[in-house]
Amino acid sequence: MFDYRAFVYHRMARIAPKYLPFADVATDEVPLSRLLRLSLFQVTVGMALVLMAGTLNRVMIVELGVPASLVAGMLALPLIFAPFRTLIGFKSDTFSSALGWRRTPFIWKGSMWQFGGFAIMPFALLVLSGYGEAIDAPRWIGLSSAALSFLLVGAGMHMVQTVGLALATDLVKEEAQPRVVGLMYVMLLFGMVIAAFVFGALLENYTPGRLIQVIQGCAVLTLILNCVAMWKQEARDRSRAEVMFRRTVTPKFVDHWRQFIRYDGALRLLIVIGLGTLAYGMVDVLLEPYGGQVLAMSVADTTKLTAVLAGGTLVGFGYASMTLGRNGAPLPLARAGIVIGVPGFFAIIAAAFIGSIVFFVTGAFAIGVGAGLFGHGTLTATMRRAPEGHVGLALGAWGAVQATAAGIGVALGGIVRDIVLYLPFVSSVSDETPYVVVFAIEAVLLVLALIVALSMRDKRIRTANREIVNSRTPKEPKNIKMMGKGREYGSLHPTHPRPQEVS
Repeated sequence: MFDYRAFVYHRMARIAPKYLPFADVATDEVPLSRLLRLSLFQVTVGMALVLMAGTLNRVMIVELGVPASLVAGMLALPLIFAPFRTLIGFKSDTFSSALGWRRTPFIWKGSMWQFGGFAIMPFALLVLSGYGEAIDAPRWIGLSSAALSFLLVGAGMHMVQTVGLALATDLVKEEAQPRVVGLMYVMLLFGMVIAAFVFGALLENYTPGRLIQVIQGCAVLTLILNCVAMWKQEARDRSRAEVMFRRTVTPKFVDHWRQFIRYDGALRLLIVIGLGTLAYGMVDVLLEPYGGQVLAMSVADTTKLTAVLAGGTLVGFGYASMTLGRNGAPLPLARAGIVIGVPGFFAIIAAAFIGSIVFFVTGAFAIGVGAGLFGHGTLTATMRRAPEGHVGLALGAWGAVQATAAGIGVALGGIVRDIVLYLPFVSSVSDETPYVVVFAIEAVLLVLALIVALSMRDKRIRTANREIVNSRTPKEPKNIKMMGKGREYGSLHPTHPRPQEVS
């Protein structure tokens, strides 16, 4: 009998790795199947993002008649937990467990928060819709319950994503970490695209009952996929558990945060991340309205802009992962992302004056490529500043700044556009003026980020087989002494330093 599985595996094995993105990150110890299984936590995060920012956003405003300002406030509630991603990452670095686990308990806790939020959400929507016996329930109960559900889901997403990325970097060698991060974010985009198509198909004939079924199914699927992702990923480590329980000094977040910030260029890097992400975040909410109102594009055409932007981001992530996988420096990639993004905004602005949809689509694609390069470059640069054993702290710092700036950017883009639209002297100006002002502000923010990034110089410190590019050493921070394994546990300057980029 013909073995189809063996045939498919044989054909796939003959494909060169360069045609399979991120396939070269796999090793005998950590095969690609294990990494793909771990990346399922990013798929659940993508599902939650599409459900909240896409499906529920429209349903609550259009079908349920909830004021747009209240819906916007609910969508912004997860941002409350964004600054705490740094603390979450640090806690996962120093967590004490009898089994020696650090990451798994936090991923499980975040998954339960996501599940709890999705469990509350259907009942809140029932009250808001007045469906069945809920018609007599006070409306404020529905609004407050919906806000609580958004808050829980957002907190769970931040925790799962931060600690899940830290676990992914724990599994592979340092030189493979950028490609692993790229794989994880590709899976996030993949989850968002699949979820958008599935939710759209299931809700084609919308009823409140069908929406509740979709939310409940999303809750169950989130818990199942996250459990599959965690299964046998983090090994039990008795020696690590003994070190954690025998340490004489309890690690303090404030001390480690101060030491992390003292690294040359660390604070400036966070400023670059904030400015660049703010610029790229403001464009998300305005691209489709701009195409429809100014360039007279149809709803179907503007909907495709999401695919164009996501495609550009995938190209940027793929190129950055390939370059960093060859021991490339991340800061030049981040600068390249900024340099590509500025002309992209100018192309979008020019499209309004020459009436060219080609310019508009090209600019949107360039912005996607720039955002991918910038995001991957800054994330890797932040990881390489992580002290030994504290990758979670660095990933949390990047995630906190990135998520906060992205959320503020989305809100700020709409606010600035409305302010310009309703100014007295703008009443006789054409439709593109409010959008052009916002796009110009975004280009200026990118230029400011580039100026700060150019003041940072690349440097690598010798590890096992790497050469010194720049001989100047960073300022020596004080070690935080914790006993374990015959040396100071959690020292910010371990015996074998990690490659870093400092100024």
